[in-house]
Amino acid sequence: MQKTIREYAIQAIKDEAQAVLDLIPQLNDSFDRAVELIFNCRGKVIVTGVGKSGHIGAKIAATLSSTGTPSFFINPLDVFHGDLGVMTQDDVVLAISHSGQTDELLRFIPMVLQMKVPIIGISGNEQSLLAKYSNVHLSVKVQKEACPLNLAPTSSTTAVLVVGDALAIALMERRNFRPQDFAQFHPGGELGKRLLTTARDVMRSDDLPIIPADMHLGEAIIHVSKGKLGLGVSLENNKVVGLITDGDIRRAMEKWQAEFFNRTVSDIMTRHPKSVLPQTKITEIQKIMQRFKVHTVLVVDQENHLLGVVDHYSCMI
Repeated sequence: MQKTIREYAIQAIKDEAQAVLDLIPQLNDSFDRAVELIFNCRGKVIVTGVGKSGHIGAKIAATLSSTGTPSFFINPLDVFHGDLGVMTQDDVVLAISHSGQTDELLRFIPMVLQMKVPIIGISGNEQSLLAKYSNVHLSVKVQKEACPLNLAPTSSTTAVLVVGDALAIALMERRNFRPQDFAQFHPGGELGKRLLTTARDVMRSDDLPIIPADMHLGEAIIHVSKGKLGLGVSLENNKVVGLITDGDIRRAMEKWQAEFFNRTVSDIMTRHPKSVLPQTKITEIQKIMQRFKVHTVLVVDQENHLLGVVDHYSCMI
């Protein structure tokens, strides 16, 4: 019975998945040496390859660059027309060829050797010329392509892409690459915004609900309500001395009932409210809110002067 279209698709996925799993036994000391070679590189990682290997190489270069390893892709054909000038002895070349015998790539290798630039070769042929002339060779063998004709680069290109990702991830760990570092390379993304945005960027600084500590609670309710932040801040000599929330007010009404209107803000205010400096990152503010189970923090300067307020919704960027 002839396979359905979906069955062909399922088989292709299985073949490529198996090719990826088959990479694990191929990881050896060469992978460790490749990581150390790139880690100690004082220049850039220059990724090169032809055809489908070139497309994969461009993606690997982009991944390396976005995870802390300066890198770019170059087509070996362009080298013969002046682009060799971008390469220095401080660089490392990452050369990709499934056969390890790609003519255009092999014509580029002697130039690299002449400049004494280290080469990391990636191929499926450990006996290839690329493997022979590489300082470190990473073997990426696949049993079969997902292509039913076993011709179109499918499983092999997926395998190389995964090895490139493995190099990038290993280097991230080697560099102790943290989310803050990632954000610097992705400032336009959601993660970058959260990691780079500060309290100053999102705080409300106008029409803040300021209430004296000696104000009666009945009047304080009006100010808290008008402020639309669910709180009021008490200042003394322009410095923060306390904070009350609508929750504090409700609990005070329940506790004191008829006596409530005779009480003042100082009777219920929190005298050391959670506060941050204007340069505090939003991610740190979120941690403070979660840890202390608060929905708002005050933004103050070094002398505890009130600059603004950041609430839970301000952090949702």
